[in-house]
Amino acid sequence: MSADNPRATAGLLLAAAARGEAEAQTMLGQILLEGHGIARDAKLAVTWFGIAARQGHAMALNMLGRCLEHGWGCNADLSAALGYYQRAAGLGLDWGMYNLANLLATGRGITQNHSAAFTLYQRAAQQGHAKSMNLLGRYLDEGVLTAPDREAALTWFQRSAQAGDFRGQFSYALRLLELGKAEEARHWLQQALAGGNLNFLRAARARVLALPGFDALGFAYHQRAAELGDDDDRTALAAAMP
Repeated sequence: MSADNPRATAGLLLAAAARGEAEAQTMLGQILLEGHGIARDAKLAVTWFGIAARQGHAMALNMLGRCLEHGWGCNADLSAALGYYQRAAGLGLDWGMYNLANLLATGRGITQNHSAAFTLYQRAAQQGHAKSMNLLGRYLDEGVLTAPDREAALTWFQRSAQAGDFRGQFSYALRLLELGKAEEARHWLQQALAGGNLNFLRAARARVLALPGFDALGFAYHQRAAELGDDDDRTALAAAMP
């Protein structure tokens, strides 16, 4: 297994998967989704996730849920995705808890249930799941279920940021700005920029640009979105130019 030689890694995973090793089958499915060291083939990825899932592999169950949720290599089926997330969460997998909580929080494929979502985010966060830490912080910060607890929320935002979640880094930076800690906030906004995906950058760019003293960083958010995105993102970049 070598990060420097993804094709060799793919070959090793394929051999181990063929021997029936569920972990290798799951990892093979992942690199097939990404096209990392092997030709991208989402449909074949679903096949390997399914093989490993039938052995009860928690991450394979979760990834099969992801494929079914988003229609990667298969027809989207939220009800089926929900079932796989429930099984993965039941096995104690933090990612399964997180993905199930997202469906519960948004009411997709299931009746919206913020209380159940909060419990799952909390369980996953306590296992060290960075994205769940941020969403747990948001529940506490906004007082979704009880009175807001901004001190506890700040702690979870900080932990999420330190664990590497770009949305957690953004949440933490905004709270630091409220506390008058502009330079610390700038650091975390830069970290979020470096790791953020296109959807995040689109949502965050205007907000950063509007922050007093953060014009250059806001422009960098627009620029990065334009690099990753489409003509609309390039138009937004042009509009943001000083």
